[in-house]
Amino acid sequence: MYPGTWAAQDPDKPALIMSGSGEVLTYGELDERSLRLANHLRARGLGAGDVVALLSDNRPESYEVYWAALRSGLYVTAVNSHLSAPEVSYIVSDCGAKALVVSAALAGTVADLEVDVAERLAFGGAVPGYDAYDAALAQAGAEPLPEQPHGDDLLYSSGTTGRPKGIKPPLPQIAVDEPGYLYPTMFAPSYGFDQSTVYLSPAPVYHAAPLRFGGVIHTVGGTLVMMEHFDAEAALAAIEEHRVTHTQMVPTMFVRLLKLPAEVREKYDVSSLGCVVHAAAPCPVDVKRKMINWLGPVLHEYYASTEANGATAIDAETWLAHPGSVGRPLLGVLHIVDEEGAELGPGEVGTIYFEREARTFSYHNDPDKTRATEHPEHPGWTTVGDLGYLDEEGFLYLTDRKAFMIISGGVNIYPQEVEDLFTLHPAVADIGVVGVPDEDMGERVVAFVQPADGVTGDDALAAELTEYARARIAHYKVPREIHFRADLPRTPTGKMVKGKLREAYRDVAVGQ
Repeated sequence: MYPGTWAAQDPDKPALIMSGSGEVLTYGELDERSLRLANHLRARGLGAGDVVALLSDNRPESYEVYWAALRSGLYVTAVNSHLSAPEVSYIVSDCGAKALVVSAALAGTVADLEVDVAERLAFGGAVPGYDAYDAALAQAGAEPLPEQPHGDDLLYSSGTTGRPKGIKPPLPQIAVDEPGYLYPTMFAPSYGFDQSTVYLSPAPVYHAAPLRFGGVIHTVGGTLVMMEHFDAEAALAAIEEHRVTHTQMVPTMFVRLLKLPAEVREKYDVSSLGCVVHAAAPCPVDVKRKMINWLGPVLHEYYASTEANGATAIDAETWLAHPGSVGRPLLGVLHIVDEEGAELGPGEVGTIYFEREARTFSYHNDPDKTRATEHPEHPGWTTVGDLGYLDEEGFLYLTDRKAFMIISGGVNIYPQEVEDLFTLHPAVADIGVVGVPDEDMGERVVAFVQPADGVTGDDALAAELTEYARARIAHYKVPREIHFRADLPRTPTGKMVKGKLREAYRDVAVGQ
């Protein structure tokens, strides 16, 4: 099913509500406007397999573009709205977009783009060089499409370990109103999404999980409440106002919620919540336990990637019996593999592979990186480079990204473990840990810390944090250096951009 299904049944039902402005997009409007845009793009020569790129803040039009693509066999590439003009230009060019739709709120970035795209539309205001989005829709007409082959997304990795990679799945061989698309099939029954669902999306729409989960809500006929941007107290207010039943957050959002004063958290009625999904980054055990103590056993975690090569899932009750685990397979068969490709036993850390019947993705324009994801002896096994281990019962535990692992004196150190240690420390607002070259040990552990409001980042605080760590983890894992910053480079979905931390350390080293 898709928005047209629900528009025929209840055209006035809200498909999307903006939590800040209160703006509403009904199912009737979403169906008609996405159809008009699909007609417009088809008239401009876009056909099945072509790409429409979207550069937008969180606005209702983003889902009009999404559904226009999915109902006409197109790929939609939602571009990170926080990127610089050269970074956006790279993605729009690399994906081969034949159309680019932008928000006028990003006019400054748009003005500096260097892209060769014939069809350009802008919504939310005038943008030089771009046709008016609403005018194009008005002229397009709303006659039904002769056929509606299912499209898909072609999204780019966040670039935390290097240049973003385009992740291109094969197009689903179904019509948009036929069952079988991966995300509704996998997640709707897992989390109880249906017509009664009111889903709060607090994250940027360009990211894979918010974009896809919002689409899932529209396939089941629920209502998507989208925040313009995340604010901890505003999220609680939105849950109370809209009687939100489901939401999805990332661990950094949990931390911000938990650091609200108790009287702030307690003044909002969040009893409507029946399911709080979290993913995107490992959640520190203490953080998750506090969330369960506050909200009850409504937390559901999954581990997956934009590549969608596999997934695991775990509910709150099971997690309490297996704290720290991200669950057992929801999609694919799990294998933990060593550097030589041999499968490892329970408790042994290695690279995580998922086994599927067929390859589910490729990296756009990069066959070498695509091949590098495959197991040398089992082509059906693929990895995105994460490390972890299985316990005796087959539950998966993450340790870190392979690219982030620090090898100091021949010993493996996982930065995530060190970062988790400090997550709820009252003097720490945020922390990122990296390995830097060391002549003696090969690498040494370095931490960048954003002090909490009102806390001074100085030698005294560094000494306090060092002693705190030495009392709780092995001494070889304790950061040898702590550097303080006003803020740290996280993506809006909570992932630390380790490359920028390493660049920051090079600047520090030059200044020493």
